[in-house]
Amino acid sequence: MMPRRKLLTCAAVLAVLTAAPATASATVSAPPESPHGAKAAVAANRPPDPDAPKRGRVEGARPFVPNARNAKAVQRFRDLHRSRVRRQQIHHFWGVEPAAGTHDGLMATQSVDTSYKVSYSADFTYTPTIKAASSCMEITTVYSQVLGNEIWAWDWCGGNGPSVELKLDASFVQTYTTPVNGHPAYNVQLVRTDASRNSWSAYLYNYKTSSWSLFYSKSGTDTSELKYGWDIFEIYATRNPSTGTAYYCSEAKNVVFESSSIKLRKNNQWTPASPSDSPWQPSANPNPSDYLCPTLKFVRAGANDHWIVRQ
Repeated sequence: MMPRRKLLTCAAVLAVLTAAPATASATVSAPPESPHGAKAAVAANRPPDPDAPKRGRVEGARPFVPNARNAKAVQRFRDLHRSRVRRQQIHHFWGVEPAAGTHDGLMATQSVDTSYKVSYSADFTYTPTIKAASSCMEITTVYSQVLGNEIWAWDWCGGNGPSVELKLDASFVQTYTTPVNGHPAYNVQLVRTDASRNSWSAYLYNYKTSSWSLFYSKSGTDTSELKYGWDIFEIYATRNPSTGTAYYCSEAKNVVFESSSIKLRKNNQWTPASPSDSPWQPSANPNPSDYLCPTLKFVRAGANDHWIVRQ
């Protein structure tokens, strides 16, 4: 087996998830119809109206059933998070971290690249991945050999694992993405619906219906142990002994990982993430060698509301 990157050796080995987490759906009333539909959003190359109608559920999303095939992907995701809890600043993620108390909703436009193929079975690219502070779910784009390319709803309120998975196939691209800066991107929104129960719902924007479709809802106590939220680039990488760099460094040579139009909701108002509420972490200018990819570029494309990772 190829050696693991030294930065991740502190990650604890947890028991494999053996049961699907329970889901408690929150009831969300749909806001009034919005005059801004999918065509307007595409034409202006901007995200859809945050207050567009909310109707139906995400097509193709299905309960995540743990098994021997996907156990490694779940374990690696847990390892990455435990490393963040222990050390706070590590070198396999980068992005913004909206502070606690600054929002009760978080949304972003997340890039996807269905041509990106991870070749090494132990490696996973979880990018972009988003979680609001105290929210019950994290919505992550997962690239792996064992599972292919998917979107997960990771349950942080009792499940401690993925509860819903959605394949990044042609149907997904046609229904939930629009071209943004030359590549497909989907829009995700996480909102707190009941403060007394800490109820949260996550939606994906459906460009066929010009509305937000429910992806996952849950109530309870956030067990992530991190008080802030995040919208980040995150990897689990292994060094290729023939090149000295990580396998993903060559596999993602032409891939653009991008999160744009990152917005926070407070007092029912959506505003772009800013330096005052969403600092860059673990640093504004990370060293690409720490990510086992010296050609990697970390682009701060906006005032903390837009980032790009590419080569």
